Parts: sequence; structure tokens; C-alpha cells
Amino acid sequence: REIPGRTASTPPAQKVTTSSRSISNPHTNNGADFPPRRRHPTSIIMADRGTGARGGGFGARGGDRGRGGDRGRGRGRGRGRRGGKSEEKEWQPVTKLGRLVKAGKINSMEEIYLHSLPIKEYQIVDNFLPKLKDEVMKIKPVQKQTRAGQRTRFKAVVIIGDSEGHVGLGIKTSKEVATAIRAAIIIAKLSVIPVRRGYWGTNLGQPHSLPCKQSGKCGSVTVRLIPAPRGTGLVASPAVKRFLQLAGVEDAYTSSAGSTKTLENTLKAVFVAVSNTYGFLTPNLWKETKLLRSPLEEFADTLRDGKRY
Repeated sequence: REIPGRTASTPPAQKVTTSSRSISNPHTNNGADFPPRRRHPTSIIMADRGTGARGGGFGARGGDRGRGGDRGRGRGRGRGRRGGKSEEKEWQPVTKLGRLVKAGKINSMEEIYLHSLPIKEYQIVDNFLPKLKDEVMKIKPVQKQTRAGQRTRFKAVVIIGDSEGHVGLGIKTSKEVATAIRAAIIIAKLSVIPVRRGYWGTNLGQPHSLPCKQSGKCGSVTVRLIPAPRGTGLVASPAVKRFLQLAGVEDAYTSSAGSTKTLENTLKAVFVAVSNTYGFLTPNLWKETKLLRSPLEEFADTLRDGKRY
């Protein structure tokens, strides 16, 4: 029968049911008239942590140490450090000279210099010269043109000495400043040389100056070192003065020529001049010296029987 107020063309309203069939998929109508549910709800609930094969953190990595755990920062990074970088490892020498030094067969750097033995491990220098002081003289960026563009690295110039007749120079380039400084210090230790000191006039007291005039050259820079009376001090530029202080020279005059603003060449020239102090023997060193066997020959049995690494 007809309902008053409704035309024949208007179908009767369908009854909305809440059966499981009509709402089986909340994102489609399925024949119902109620609007579909939003695909992206306004309220977001975080998912539970998984329990994967590798621990069950977010992404199934990191064990039971997800974000906010009591043993790390999640994602497998909470295992803790074993030992740490601060703990120095025991020195294991790999050269014959290093093995003899660790065994106590060589007692001083002078024995190494006497037989002109090459030093390949910086721990040898640390063992005999514990008072070494290092100073960074210059850090500058250097560039290389490549196909991809300019590659920038950092060059560090380091001098090292104990103010008692030993000095070294090291130059190293690296991508990071800290790495360049660390490597330059190691190179400086491996290049440590003895410095011969002397007097200006009468030989009273301890040696305070150089035994004679010396000069060194690197590139266009020429540096000349001249002995000076006691109390004169070091008459030199700041870089050369600091180098001579670490070498143990108290009084000296200096003369330089060339492009001395190139600090590397200036320090190299001073290094050559200082190393020339033992380049020849003065008459007071002409006494007969008894030749000794090299430590590598004298302790050959120890090297043969001991562990190599």
C-alpha cells in the first residue's frame, strides 16, 4: 500500500544492519549506505615491537634492546665497548730492533745511532725518550683537482724534541686534521736525530750552543746557524727558535734567505743544518774508537729463539 507523503518513484528506505557481512571490509560500502571509514585515521597507534630472528627490535634487529632499552640505543648498537680506545694495547714488536729493545738488549738511542740501525717502530723512541714534547707548527688545507672536482685534505707540520739533544720533524697529509696530526707525530718520532752541541769560546760548564757554523737548504730557503756567546739567546724567527729550543740549543745566531714564508721548507732547512752537526768529526773526536759488533749480530741467537710477533 502507498504511504502518504511518498511518491511511487521513491523506493522505501532500506534497513541498515550491522551484521558481519555488511562491515566485513570497513573501506568499502558492501551494499550499506553508511560512509566508508577513512583510510588514514587521525589517531595513530604505534606498533608493537617485533620478535624477529635477530633480536626483535624495530626492524627485527637489536635484540631485546630496542629504543629506550637499558643497554643501548637500539638497532643492535647496545652491546657496549670491549676495552675501549683509551686503553693502550701492549706493544708487540715486529722488527728485529724492536724485539731487542723490548727484551732489554739495547739500552740507549746512542747504540742505535752508532750502528746506523733504521728505526721502523715509533715505540722504540717512546721507550728511550719519554720526555719528548711535540708541537704543531702549521695546519693548512691542500687541494687536488680530479674529474669529480677538487679534493681537499689537510697537511700538518709537527716538530718534536726533548730539549736534551734529540729533535725530529714530521709532515703528513690526511682527510681529517686529527688524523694528520697523529700521523705527523709518528713520522717525527721515526725521524728523531741526535744534535751535537758545543761552546762559543771557552768550554766551561755544559754545552750551550753549536760546535761550529752549519747551513741547510730546502727549496729556495737557506738557513745558516752560527754559534753565539752564552746568554745571547736564540736570534731567530719564531719557528726556527722553537725548533732550536726543542733541540736543546740555548744560544745561536741565524741567517736565512729565500722564501722563508714557506714554513715547511724553512723547518726542513733547519733540520738539515742541525743534522749536519754530526756530519764530520772535529779534532777533539779523533781518538781511536774500537769497533763493536752490531746488536743484530751480537744477539742473533736471541732473535732466532724468540717469538717474532
